[in-house]
Order: sequence, then structure tokens, then C-alpha cells
Amino acid sequence: MAIEQNLFSDSRPDETMKDQYLTFAIEDEDYGIEIVYVKEIIKMQAITRVPEMPNYIEGITNLRGDLIGVLDVRKRFNMSSKEHDDETCIIVIVHSDYGQLGMIVDAVQETVIITQDKVAPPPNAKLNYANQFIRNIGRIGEDDVKLLVDVERFLAQD
Repeated sequence: MAIEQNLFSDSRPDETMKDQYLTFAIEDEDYGIEIVYVKEIIKMQAITRVPEMPNYIEGITNLRGDLIGVLDVRKRFNMSSKEHDDETCIIVIVHSDYGQLGMIVDAVQETVIITQDKVAPPPNAKLNYANQFIRNIGRIGEDDVKLLVDVERFLAQD
């Protein structure tokens, strides 16, 4: 799989991105983020630490002349750290309020279509910290599920 991909294009109408999610792995779980937020996927690169930031903010990186903030999804989900390997990468997202940001993930998987009839809200019981960042659960096939990230909550400060 080619790591560096440009997935976001201003010329595509929003309707073509409806129900599409980029899936990624953190530990043994599969997550999805709406493709409309995704600009590109890049290899891990040098990150400059910035003092007095929340612990999940790794710092900033230079993305072709633009400085963007980079956050560690594992830390944001209150999970243990893991050494970066060949599959670790940064998903660059674009948000109207936050601009471009990078999300460090264990591995990017694929782009999938999860229609609304295959989406259900998460259980009411808060089983762990990461549940506050999960908007819905998407079903793919008979037994494959993806935890769909609530980007607004994920990016908001604690």
C-alpha cells in the first residue's frame, strides 16, 4: 500500500463522500473517520515538541512548508504508548475550526462505505475513556465492526 495518498479533493462534491470512512487501527481495534475530513496519509516524520501542550499533542511538523499540529490518537484515547514502526503513519485531516492537523495511528487500513442502515449508536455504558470519542459503530458484513470517531469531540480540548 502506498502510504502517501491525497484522499481529499475540493472538486469532489460532498455527496460522493457520503457514508465513506477511512479506517485505521489502534491496538487491536478498528476505527473509522469520515473521509470528508481526510486530506492525505503521510509517513511518520520529524515532530518538534511544543512546551505546555496537552500530553496527547506530540508537537508540530513541517508539511510541505505548512506547520501543522500532530496528535497521538493512542494518547488521546488514554491508551499506552507504542514504538512507531513501518505501519505507523499520520492521517492529515482538515477541519473548519482547527485547520490542518495530523493524527498518528498504528496503521491505516482502507476506505469503506458504511451506509446509515449499518450504523448504530454505541452502548450507553461507558466502558472506557475512548468511548466519549466514538459517535457510532459501523457494521461491515456479518461480524466486522468499526468504531466511528466523533471528530468534533476528538479535537475539542478536555
